[in-house]
Amino acid sequence: MPKRLFYTFILNPAADKGRAASRAGWLKGLVSQRKDAVFMTTAFSGHAEEIARSASADSACLVACGGDGTLHEIVNAVVGTDVAVGIVPIGSANDFLKTFEPRRCVKQDPSFSFGSDTRLVDLGGVSVGSGVTRYFVNSLGVGLTGRIARVVKKNRWLKGELGYVHALLRVLVGYKPLKMHIKITQDDAIIELHESVFAFSISNGKIEGGKFLIAPDALLTDGLLDICILKSIPKLDFFRYVIKYIRGTHINDTNVVYCQARAVEIFLYEPEVMHLDGEVFEGVQGSVRVAVRPLALKVLMDASGLNVE
Repeated sequence: MPKRLFYTFILNPAADKGRAASRAGWLKGLVSQRKDAVFMTTAFSGHAEEIARSASADSACLVACGGDGTLHEIVNAVVGTDVAVGIVPIGSANDFLKTFEPRRCVKQDPSFSFGSDTRLVDLGGVSVGSGVTRYFVNSLGVGLTGRIARVVKKNRWLKGELGYVHALLRVLVGYKPLKMHIKITQDDAIIELHESVFAFSISNGKIEGGKFLIAPDALLTDGLLDICILKSIPKLDFFRYVIKYIRGTHINDTNVVYCQARAVEIFLYEPEVMHLDGEVFEGVQGSVRVAVRPLALKVLMDASGLNVE
C-alpha cells in the first residue's frame, strides 16, 4: 500500500535540556507549509518511539527533531522496515551526526530533508538475557559511561561537553572498575578477557559525549563494531586518559584494548548501568550480547552530497 504522507517530523521539546521547546513554533511553521509532511511533538520519555511506530505505517520518512536520544527511539521503531530516518539536530551533543554528516551538526534547517538522498548505515543490536533486542545507532557503554549518561540525563542545567565533564567528575567519586567477562568474536579470532575493566564502550560512530573520539577508526558502513576497553587503572590516572580520548590517541595505549568485531558478549556479575545512544538502562546484569546489523537503517543525507564514512 502506498504511503499517504512522505515526511513526519517528530520534535522532542525536552531535548537540549528543554531548549528545543523554543524551536517548536519555527519548525511547525516550516513543515505546515507542505502538503506531504506533518509535525508532531512528544509529551514524555518514550513517546517518540510510540509516535514513530504509528507514523511509519503512513510515512516514508520520519525526521528526528532533537538529540541522540530522540534518534534512538525513532530508530528502534523503524528497524526492519523500509522507512528512512532524517535528523534535525537540536539536541545537546548530536554525536551520531558528527560521524554521519559532521558539517551539518549546526544546521537546524529541516528543509534539507525534502528531496534528500538516503544512505544505509549499520546498527548495533543488544540483547540482555532472554529479552528483546534493542538497537543503537551510535554507541553503547557499560559501567563508567553508563553512569555518566545517567548523571547527564538527570542534570537540567548543563548541556553538551560541559555537562559530560561535570558528570564524569561526579561519577569518578567512589567509582571502582567492574569485574567483567568479555568475549569478542572476529572473523579469524576470538578474544577473551576476564578481569576488572575501568571503561567499556562499543561504537558504531566515532564520537561520544560531545567531543570524545572513543572510536577513531569507526565507520558506519563497514559491517563492524569498534570495541574500546580501558583496563583497570588507578582512578587518578584516568584524567590523563581524558585528553587521549578527546584526541583519539588512547587506542595506542598499552592499557587499552581497541579492536573491531561483528559480535561481542559480556557477562556482568553485578547490576550495572548501560547506555545506548545516551539512553539509560539500569540494573543490567548477566549476559549481554551485542552484534552488528549491517546496513540496516536508511538515513536521509543532505542533498549537497556530503559523504558518510
